[in-house]
Amino acid sequence: MAPSPTARGWSYARAGVDVARRSRALAGLLAGVRYHPPPTHGRPVELPGHFAGLVRIGRETIAITTDTVGTKVLLAAQLGRWEEVGEDIVGINVNDLAAVGARTAGLVDVILCARPEDAAFAAIGRGLDRGLRAAECALLGGETAIVPEIVDGIDLGGTAIGFFPRGRRPVTGGRIRPGDRILGIPSVGLHSNGYTLARRLLTESHVDLDQPRPGAAVPVGPELLVPTRVYAQASDAIAERSETHGLVHLSGGGVRNLARLHPEVSFVLDRWPEAPPLFGWLQRLGSLPDEEMFRTFNMGIGFAAIVSPTHLAETRRRLARAGAADALEIGHVERGSGIEVPALGLRYEGYE
Repeated sequence: MAPSPTARGWSYARAGVDVARRSRALAGLLAGVRYHPPPTHGRPVELPGHFAGLVRIGRETIAITTDTVGTKVLLAAQLGRWEEVGEDIVGINVNDLAAVGARTAGLVDVILCARPEDAAFAAIGRGLDRGLRAAECALLGGETAIVPEIVDGIDLGGTAIGFFPRGRRPVTGGRIRPGDRILGIPSVGLHSNGYTLARRLLTESHVDLDQPRPGAAVPVGPELLVPTRVYAQASDAIAERSETHGLVHLSGGGVRNLARLHPEVSFVLDRWPEAPPLFGWLQRLGSLPDEEMFRTFNMGIGFAAIVSPTHLAETRRRLARAGAADALEIGHVERGSGIEVPALGLRYEGYE
């Protein structure tokens, strides 16, 4: 399908998600938070901008992260399919725990709704169960708030906690050095990011969600609802190894997430695989430049590990045993800063 004239020039910001403006607003919020609790309440580990927050309680370190499924729930509502986004509640959170090398311990879900819907809630529960099984994670409880003045429909999110088995240290990225190799584990679609832009492109181009895109075997709607891949077991298989220098969840922000690990090295993605056809199709719908695609979507790689070059083969073997036999080398680390995709002439200075 040719892009509609009104779709040309689309970006995430024009679709309604201005990341730079969000960063400025967040900086203002954090400037107002100055309280530091006494040491008897735990000692926070300073990791500004990382994927999960860490706190030391006695000899133990606890990891915690929170996220929502985002506007993917609007697509779920449009199609009347809720299992996939139920599963996403788990994936989006435990993958952030995996990015610091934490083992999943539990999750609480949050559901905001205008009114409880029996069928939707039952489907969300089935999806949650699948995600929890994949992550080997317990559901500890949650909150269901009926707030019709705030939401018109259903909004989904959660908070996950993890821990570090005896002897394991958090993987923060601080040990990343030039010469390290970057192993990527493929995604299974858009996961739960970039849907504000994707949905706008579908609307502007009058895409029928019940029909397959060219070359696809399933309709567009179900293809876009495929749940986030869970990387918890893959991370757990390599996190305690000294040769694992960094772990990264390529979620919102695309390849720029790598800069959250170490701002004083350059991540050169010179072996990035060809993106799955879904991404190219969306790109053509909106005439989106490569720069916008790689800053908004995962572009086919959902998680990555930065490892010592002498342990590349062993790391791949461990990942294969943990269900990630499709891991592949996608780049390396050099002196400098930022992220590069040389084949496309792309460079990002950091993560906003």
